[in-house]
Amino acid sequence: MFVYLEFTPLFMAFFVAALLIVIMNPVAHQWGLVDQPDVRKAHKGIIPLTGGLAMFFSILVSSLATDVWLKNDPMFFTAASFIVLLGMLDDRFDLSPKGRLICQFGVAAIMAWSAQNYVTSLGNIVGLGDMSLGFEGYVFTLIAVVGVINAFNMIDGIDGLAGGMSLVVLLALVLLLLLSNNGAEIMGPMLVIAALVPFLAFNLSIKGFKGNKIFMGDSGSMFIGLTIVWLLVEYTQGANPSMRPITAVWLVGLPLMDMAAIMYRRAKKGQSMLRPDKQHLHFIFMRAGLSQNATLIVILLIGVVYAAIGILGELFAIPEYIMFWSFIGVLFLYSFIIQNIWVVLRKLRRVSRA
Repeated sequence: MFVYLEFTPLFMAFFVAALLIVIMNPVAHQWGLVDQPDVRKAHKGIIPLTGGLAMFFSILVSSLATDVWLKNDPMFFTAASFIVLLGMLDDRFDLSPKGRLICQFGVAAIMAWSAQNYVTSLGNIVGLGDMSLGFEGYVFTLIAVVGVINAFNMIDGIDGLAGGMSLVVLLALVLLLLLSNNGAEIMGPMLVIAALVPFLAFNLSIKGFKGNKIFMGDSGSMFIGLTIVWLLVEYTQGANPSMRPITAVWLVGLPLMDMAAIMYRRAKKGQSMLRPDKQHLHFIFMRAGLSQNATLIVILLIGVVYAAIGILGELFAIPEYIMFWSFIGVLFLYSFIIQNIWVVLRKLRRVSRA
């Protein structure tokens, strides 16, 4: 692994992110990019929402200064700039869900059409041979990009969750690249990891990083979502992909399932599927009695299990259709449990007392 690492850009991304987090604290208050406690948000005090900005600029500065990542593809930073701007406006003015969705599709179009980073094959996911996509691949990519962006945006509900889940996915991606003898490609995810680590340290108020509490905001969660889906599409498509498409789905499986279950429940109740509520997985765990830290650990461990299934499926070449239908089965089971979570919890408590 160390053969492929370039430490200068990684240290630069880390220190620029840490520096910007501190510098942007007063700027966030001046611009109104702050989060205040309300019915859905139980944090204390007014917290800056500039973590995403710090991560974006640290990756941009490091990439330009060292010419290490996407040096021949400026379209990533074009798309990322728009998604970060969209997130900032949403953090500041609370944009309408429909308007935000339209803009996200616009960013996805930059990735699919302008950068030509789109899904051309889904692999043998149904057992009838490789499922190649023509023009419909562009449409599929638009939906996939917007889905992943919103999955990471929706899961950003407690300290460390969106960042921690991103870290799990990116580390799994690095491992898969190394296992597939594509170690030369790891600097992409590693650069994002280097920018994520100082954010998580400040966000979780780890010793030595206390005093500058910060959230990533919608700009951060959407930027991370875009970055992850960009990398996943890039590494699963082309003549010599580093992994199979279904493996990528498992890596981001938990955020996708949580989003799908929530949207289904809202639609079933006749509510807007984009309307925020307190029915996400982290809220359920906390209402069930877990502390915020325990909730974070449990959900991240579940995310690790999903990623491990994807890695093992790739490592042992488990047929893609088995991996796909297993994912669908887990999705239905997950959705059923979430729809009936309080009944399930009552039964588990009765069993534990017996």
